Amino acid sequence: MRIDAAQTCCPSHRPRASRSFRDLMATRLKRTLWQRLRRLAVFAVLLVLVGPFVLILPLNLVQPFTTTVILRRSAQRLLEGKRPVYPRRDVVSRDEISPNLRRAVLASEDDRFYLHNGFDFEEIENALERAKRGRRLRGASTITQQVAKNLFLWEGRSYVRKGLEAWLTVVLELCLSKDRILDLYLNLAEWGDGVFGAEMAARTHFKKAAKSLSRDEAARLAAVLPSPRKWSPKGSIASRRASGIVVRMRYPAPKPEDLVKR
Repeated sequence: MRIDAAQTCCPSHRPRASRSFRDLMATRLKRTLWQRLRRLAVFAVLLVLVGPFVLILPLNLVQPFTTTVILRRSAQRLLEGKRPVYPRRDVVSRDEISPNLRRAVLASEDDRFYLHNGFDFEEIENALERAKRGRRLRGASTITQQVAKNLFLWEGRSYVRKGLEAWLTVVLELCLSKDRILDLYLNLAEWGDGVFGAEMAARTHFKKAAKSLSRDEAARLAAVLPSPRKWSPKGSIASRRASGIVVRMRYPAPKPEDLVKR
């Protein structure tokens, strides 16, 4: 009986062909996976780079309807059973906020606001020098950095959050004027438990509109910004800090044109 040579070869070749097919499919699967990961990475990079411009450019015309800080406080108030759950906040225009408060906030938080581009390297150096002398390391965040953090970011000190804060600060400075950034800050800053914005702060603590705040009242509100839920504008800490703020309020916040005149 004659046996075809092809028949004798088939059993030995089938496993090898099967392995080759599996290897080919695995290679294709890996290639597809890497392609999808690359696309996802490109999308993530574009989202981080371009997304902030989409979110921030409209702020030239409108106030943000909420912030990550307000949402976080709402969740905390809900868990603590406080009412109202959503913090109180009244958005007002620049003309409805006392110049005293604008100056007091800059004197307290960022007196070189008009001189830097979002990062005050001089203040950072001063903070590091104070730390070297054994004093507590004091934050050197600018008004723009605080707006970026309060609007979009979560609490924490991770490198990812710091990196996003830095990029958002750059975009804010590119897209908005200095006065507009300060407007945003004054309308979203926290001034007590469930109290946000200059108008609500003035009405809650001094029973008057923000445009009617005196120099001392404005200084007291600015004095509690580092810890608004712990300090009261009428407390001893605010009184002590406000006295120094009032002194700095006697001169206007320095601007680039002032340096040119010198």
